[in-house]
Amino acid sequence: MNKKNNIQNKSNSVPLQGLGVNSNSPLGVRGYLVPLQGLGVLFICLLLAACSGLKNLPKGERLYTGAEIRLESTDKVNKKFIKAVAQAAVRPIPNKSYLGLRPQLWLYMQAGNNPTGKFKKWLQKIGEAPVLMSAVNPVATSAVIDAKLFNLGIFNSFTKFKIVEKKLTASVIYTSHIHKPYIVKGLIYNISDDSLSHLILAGKDKSIIKAGDDYNLDKLKIERIRIDASLKNKGYFYFNPDYLLFKADTSAVNHTISFVLTLKDSIPENALTVYRINKVFIDQNYSLKDEAADSTKDTLMFQNTVFLGKESEMNIHPSVIMRSIYLKKHEIYSRENHNITLNRLMSMGNFKFVQVKFSDSDTTATGFLDVTILMTPMTNYTFRAELDLVTKSNNFTGPRMNLSMLNRNAFKGAELLNLIMAGSFEAQLSGANKNLFSYSLNPQIELTFPRFLVPFNIKPSKSIYVPKTTFSLSYNYLKRVNYFDMNTFQFAYGFKWKKDIRIEHEFNPISISYTTIGNESTAFTELLASNPFLKKSYEEQFIAGGNYSYTYNEQVIPDKKLQYFLHFTAETAGNVFSLAKLIVGEKPTPDNPSKIVGSIYSQYAKLSVDGRAFYNFSGDNKIALRFFAGVANSYGNSSTLPYSKQFFSGGPNSIRAFQINSVGPGTYLQNSATIGFLQLGGDIKLETNAEYRFGIYRFIKGALFVDAGNVWLQKSNPANIGTPFAFSSFMNEVAVGAGFGLRVDVSFFVLRFDLAMPLRKPWLPDNQKWVINQINVGDPTWRSQNLILNIAIGYPF
Repeated sequence: MNKKNNIQNKSNSVPLQGLGVNSNSPLGVRGYLVPLQGLGVLFICLLLAACSGLKNLPKGERLYTGAEIRLESTDKVNKKFIKAVAQAAVRPIPNKSYLGLRPQLWLYMQAGNNPTGKFKKWLQKIGEAPVLMSAVNPVATSAVIDAKLFNLGIFNSFTKFKIVEKKLTASVIYTSHIHKPYIVKGLIYNISDDSLSHLILAGKDKSIIKAGDDYNLDKLKIERIRIDASLKNKGYFYFNPDYLLFKADTSAVNHTISFVLTLKDSIPENALTVYRINKVFIDQNYSLKDEAADSTKDTLMFQNTVFLGKESEMNIHPSVIMRSIYLKKHEIYSRENHNITLNRLMSMGNFKFVQVKFSDSDTTATGFLDVTILMTPMTNYTFRAELDLVTKSNNFTGPRMNLSMLNRNAFKGAELLNLIMAGSFEAQLSGANKNLFSYSLNPQIELTFPRFLVPFNIKPSKSIYVPKTTFSLSYNYLKRVNYFDMNTFQFAYGFKWKKDIRIEHEFNPISISYTTIGNESTAFTELLASNPFLKKSYEEQFIAGGNYSYTYNEQVIPDKKLQYFLHFTAETAGNVFSLAKLIVGEKPTPDNPSKIVGSIYSQYAKLSVDGRAFYNFSGDNKIALRFFAGVANSYGNSSTLPYSKQFFSGGPNSIRAFQINSVGPGTYLQNSATIGFLQLGGDIKLETNAEYRFGIYRFIKGALFVDAGNVWLQKSNPANIGTPFAFSSFMNEVAVGAGFGLRVDVSFFVLRFDLAMPLRKPWLPDNQKWVINQINVGDPTWRSQNLILNIAIGYPF
C-alpha cells in the first residue's frame, strides 16, 4: 500500500516543463511525459474522429479510400514494376490522408455544400471535396489496367475487381491474372526508299529495340521519334514519325515477338525529299502584333542573308547576329542547326521572343526552303532596385540595398553593360557586442561580350549556348565603426561557356584584388596584437592570379529520380610574380617577402569540391545530401592565406547549429564576445550535410537536417591556434548539429527558417564533446546558449 502511494505521489509531483522522454532513456534526453487521463483521452478520440472527414457524407454514399492491386501469375515476373504500372491506371485518386486522418476533407465538409460566408468559402477553397464511391467505375478501370499491361507485352491478361465496403468507406481490390511479358526476338528493316533505308541502317546501332528485352510499346514510340530526328538532321524536313510502321509477328509457344520496320503505304512526296536552305530573312525588330515580317522594309544583304530594315536602325550589327545563325544558304536543312540557331539567339539576352518559320521556296526546282527569323527585342535599358533586410546568426541585422542599370546593347554588339551600386548597414542588436555596427558601399561595373574576346582566333563550338567574355571592375568600402576602414579594389577578366544544359565552365585568367586597412582604432590594434594569425590575415593584401570552375548540374533535368551536382574550383595567385623574381635572382620568402608596386603580394593555391545528391520521392519529398572538401596552401611569398580566401564553417549555409563562421579552426573556441565579426578561418575544410525535405501544405515546406564539419590549419601554418589537421584525429574534431526548418517556397522565391541545436562541440574535452545529454528545451539558459535560428533566402544547398 505504501509503495503504491509513493508511486502515485511521485507521478503527481512531475513539473510541466515540456514533452520528451525520461532522463533514464538511452538517449539521455531530459524532459517529462505528461499523463493523459479521463477527459483528455476522450477529447483526442473525438478530435481524431472529426478529422477523419467521414461525418456529413451524402446519404447512402461511402467515401472511396483507394484501390489495391493484386497480381496472379504462374510465371516468374517483375511484380513490383508491373504493379506500379497497373496502379498508375487506377482512377480516381482518393482524398489525401495523413496517419489515417483527412484534415483537408474535414475542412471542406465543415464549409458545407453551398457556403455563404467568407470564412466558409475560404475553408472550402483550402479543403478537398470528398471522393465518393459512386464516382468510381471499376469496370472501366479494369479495362484500362489490361490496356496498360498489354503495352508491356502482357497480351492475354484479364483483371477482375472486388468492392470492399465498410460502414462509411469503400475500397476496390483489382486482381490481374498475368503471364510473363513477350520478349523481343529481333528487328528487321524493310524500307522501300533506298535513301531512307541507307540512313536508317547507318544508325541502327543506336536503336533502343534490343533482342532479349521485354516488349514495351513506349520504346517503339521512342524509336520512331529517334529515327525521325535523325532524318530531320539529314534534310527530310517534312518527314513524320507516323510514316514508320512496326509490323509484329508473335509466337505464343515461347512468348517472343519479332518486328519488321517498314514505311506506310501512302507517304507524301515531300516527306521523301531532302530539302536545302534557299533564302534566309532576318527581322530583329519584329513585333508580336505583326502577322508576318514586313516585306516593304528596306533590306541589307550580309553573308548571303537578307536583313530587313535600314542598317542605321538595326539594334545589333548583322555580323553579331550571324555568329548565332546556323541555317545557311545552300546548306541541307538540319533540325540540330535549327535548334542551335533558336537557342543561341535567345541566350544572347536581347530578345523576348524568337521565331523561326519555314516555307517552300518560290523556285522552279523542288526541295528548297525559305527561312524567316523573327526576333522581338527587349528594351535596351532596365533599372532594378532591391531592398533586403538581412539577419545573421551572430545577431548582426540590417538593411541592404542594390541598385542596377542594365544596358543590353552597349555598343550595338549585344554587349551587356551593368552598372551596380550596392550598400548595406548592419548592427548587433543584442549580445556582448551590442551597438557594434558597420556599413559598406560597393559600386561595380560589368561588361559582357557574347563571344570569346581574345587576341587570337578560337573556332566556335557547335553549341546551343553563346560563350561569354566578362570584364568587371569594383570597389568596396567597408566601415567597421570603432575598429577600421577597409578599401578593396577588384578587377577580373574571364570567360563562361556551356557544353550542354548540365555542364558549365568558368575561367578567369586574370583576377586582381587589392585591399588596404586604414583608420585602425586602438581596440582593433590590440585585438590583432593578441592574435598574430588574425593580424597576418588582415595585412595589406595584393592578390593577382587566376581561377577556374567546373559545374555539373542534373537538377535542370526534370523528373529525374536521382540527381547529382558537382562544383569544382581551382585558384592560384602570385606564381607569375615569384617566377619573375626568380628569373632576376630573387627568392621570395615569408620572412623576406617581395613587393609589386609597393605592396606585398599573396602567393597560394586553393582547391575545393562541392558534391551533392538529391533523391526525389513522390510529391515534394526528397533527400538532399552534400559533401564539401577544400584545401589551400600558402607558400613562397606568403605564410598565411588572405582573410578573404580562407575557409569558414558555421552559419545558415553551413553547420546551422553554430553562429556564422564560428566553428574552428580545429578544437579552437572562438570568443565572439571579444572578436565579434573577426572570425578565424582555416586552410582545410570538410563538411557534410543531410536534409530530408517534405511538403506540408502547398507552398509551405518542411525539413529535418543534420550538419557536420570543421575547418583546420595546416601543420605548416605558423599560427598556433586550435589543432592542425591530421588524418588520425580530424574525425574527433568534427562539430555536429541538427534541427528542423520551415520554408516558404513560391518557386521564384524561397524564404527559409532553420532552427538548429549543437549535438557535438569539438572544443570540449574528449569525453564531453557530445552534448546530447545536456539538451533541455525547457531551460531558457540552455535555449539562449544553444538554439540558433537561421533566416535566409534560398535553400542551403
